[in-house]
Amino acid sequence: MKNANFIREQNARQFWQPMTHPADAQAYPPKIITGASGVRIRDIDGHETIDAVGGLWNVNLGYSNDAVKQAISGQLDTLPYYSTFRGTTNDAAIELAYDLCEFFTEEGIQRVFYTSGGSDSVETALRLARQYHKLRGQPQRTKFLSLKKGYHGTHFGGASVNGNNKFRTDYEPLLPGCFHIPAPYTYRNPFNETDPARLAQLCAQALEDEIAFQGAETIAAFIMEPILGAGGVIPPHESFMPMVREICNRNGILLIADEVITAFGRTGAWSGSRLWGVQPDMMCTAKAITNGYFPFGAVLIGARMTEVFEGDASGKGAISHGYTYSGHPVGAAAAVVCLKETVKANVARNAATRGAELYSGLQTLAAKHEVIGDVRGGHGLMAAVEVVADRASKAPAGAATMNTVYETAYQAGVMLRVSGPNIILSPPLVLSDQDVADILLAMDAGFAALG
Repeated sequence: MKNANFIREQNARQFWQPMTHPADAQAYPPKIITGASGVRIRDIDGHETIDAVGGLWNVNLGYSNDAVKQAISGQLDTLPYYSTFRGTTNDAAIELAYDLCEFFTEEGIQRVFYTSGGSDSVETALRLARQYHKLRGQPQRTKFLSLKKGYHGTHFGGASVNGNNKFRTDYEPLLPGCFHIPAPYTYRNPFNETDPARLAQLCAQALEDEIAFQGAETIAAFIMEPILGAGGVIPPHESFMPMVREICNRNGILLIADEVITAFGRTGAWSGSRLWGVQPDMMCTAKAITNGYFPFGAVLIGARMTEVFEGDASGKGAISHGYTYSGHPVGAAAAVVCLKETVKANVARNAATRGAELYSGLQTLAAKHEVIGDVRGGHGLMAAVEVVADRASKAPAGAATMNTVYETAYQAGVMLRVSGPNIILSPPLVLSDQDVADILLAMDAGFAALG
């Protein structure tokens, strides 16, 4: 490894970072993170902060879980890699599939298809949805519906169903046949509706209208996050996802739950679908499945899909899709132990408790600082603060404002994630009450620095 001076000098020189303008990264070099322990990270200068980002929604168990690390190193010694394409598999992948189906029994999960990460999981679900309808003799069902503000990764399929133009415009034209309905976002929506239950009904009606306009017989699937994450932590009313499930059932449309963020306890329930009492046809997972320690993902498949694919006698049910690292034995071994550790620590319960404290504290900050336009959360450890230049007009805050809050909080000991005018909080699920208090103090300092 090169010395620290070399690393600082080369920062942003050769490495183009995701979600970053290369010129901005050179003008304002990113923080160089070199160490981590528990819920804290340490930069190249030795400055330590609480990681209120949780890596990227994925380090649920924190950075010091030795059991998962040992599973990875042990598997590297035993079988570091082998393909799971036709004719071969591995023991870790088989064990994990059993564990996942058992863990997600309440969601109706019966089968597992492995991927390399969240975007891969979304791409897989979209492909399988189209193939499902072809197997049922409805090849015209090719369209996808999704929510504005929703985020579904960066592959062409995922970008096409994404509901944020930031991930779309520069890469268009995208996949045809993808259409979006308004999100149940009480702070900003085309209905000017602030009541969550009423807004859920209006968005469900918009979905029904879009289905009628497109023709139900042309639509393959509706994909949604149970709680919208990267779009700014937008929790729907509890009635919304059940209404969507009923509408999809009535129209022969598959429901894909994008649980890349919300699975494994983030919401205070073991999945977002379970939180709302819904059984989707597929669940896209990744991130916390290995605690971020190894790139890995899985599409979890329900009874409707299982019956059609496994009941096919034509040969067209063969899945001509997969990734070199699908079912990677090291990732699978990590996930087996990670799931055990997740249950043992009961992180869903802690997420619910600490999340309530965080949400309450953010509401207190909103009462104190005029720049806070909206606070969203209340379901586990996922929350957001939307910062405005003016509360009356809801004009979003500019980059300079957001950078001041970010830098001040960082110096006060907390790493935040800024996305446009939103500060998004997704800390590890093993957070303590003192950690919550420290996050709130640092954010208070950040807002106070605006004058």
